[in-house]
Amino acid sequence: MTGLILALDVVTRKKALSISTSCAPYIDGIKLGYPLVLNTGMSIARELADTGLPLIADFKVADIPSTDKLILESVFSSGFSAIICHGFTGEDSLEACVSTAHAYGGDCYVVAEMSHPGATRFFQKDTTESIAHMSVQYDADGIIAPATRPPHVAALREIIGSKKILSPGIGAQGGDIVSVAPFVDSIIVGRDIYENAEPGVRSAYYRNILKSACNEPKN
Repeated sequence: MTGLILALDVVTRKKALSISTSCAPYIDGIKLGYPLVLNTGMSIARELADTGLPLIADFKVADIPSTDKLILESVFSSGFSAIICHGFTGEDSLEACVSTAHAYGGDCYVVAEMSHPGATRFFQKDTTESIAHMSVQYDADGIIAPATRPPHVAALREIIGSKKILSPGIGAQGGDIVSVAPFVDSIIVGRDIYENAEPGVRSAYYRNILKSACNEPKN
């Protein structure tokens, strides 16, 4: 069944720990970005490890290979399970991210296309498909593809085969969970869960939708 990942973009340690605890029974991983890490420090990963869930560092790494390597070494030494990087920086940067992640026993996911409206200005068909092909070539563990554009996700699935697709854009951005679920391994939901008065109840709601949406096999 398609998994559920919580994008935990809150800015206080107390709120992060409270929300993650209430959501843990219903989710399959937690994605941490700059808002939380810049406010609490990298040590938040060790504290969230008590949930027993994989922790994804959504730093969208996009630099030269040597800098990428230093960033990833810090990420995985802090207890994260996976990293998200950009692919537009090219083959050498992507290879550095993938090889470093794998050296630490972690996963590397590559942004093939972002989910917000403005992304389509530069993340066009040729670019996203090129990044997907490159991700396969350099053995990334999967890609990030937008739930806000299910046809794009379906096309990228054809390129990457059995590698994973994590799909943001559900909830506040209006992505169609029913349309995208058959093509992805996990959906990513942030604001619609962590801004809810009862985040655990809201994550259970998404879990139930996924159960219904995943009756059909991936195409």
